[in-house]
Amino acid sequence: MSAAKIKKGDRVVVLSGRDKGKQGEVIRVVPKEDRAFVRGVNMVRKHQKQTQTEQGGIISKEGPIHLSNIAVEDPKDGKPTRVGFKMLEDGTKVRVARRSGEVIPEKK
Repeated sequence: MSAAKIKKGDRVVVLSGRDKGKQGEVIRVVPKEDRAFVRGVNMVRKHQKQTQTEQGGIISKEGPIHLSNIAVEDPKDGKPTRVGFKMLEDGTKVRVARRSGEVIPEKK
């Protein structure tokens, strides 16, 4: 198992597809399928049956997008960057933006 380059809570940029250039936050990552759900990106319309708790009708929700089509946003300038890894002096492993060398902050 390799270390995760894209995690939940990351700000990402879409590289290809109909939402190319859009930015958003990763809501969920599905590592087995190499896919992620990004807020406001790849919106699909779904017919939903009415239940006791939810209203029926046509709803819009995020669809999965392949990890190869998104890139992490550089914390310095907001442009897409690749992700590398670096060990700090205290022995912790951190993700680093290859473009600027900045440490990518971890989300809680």
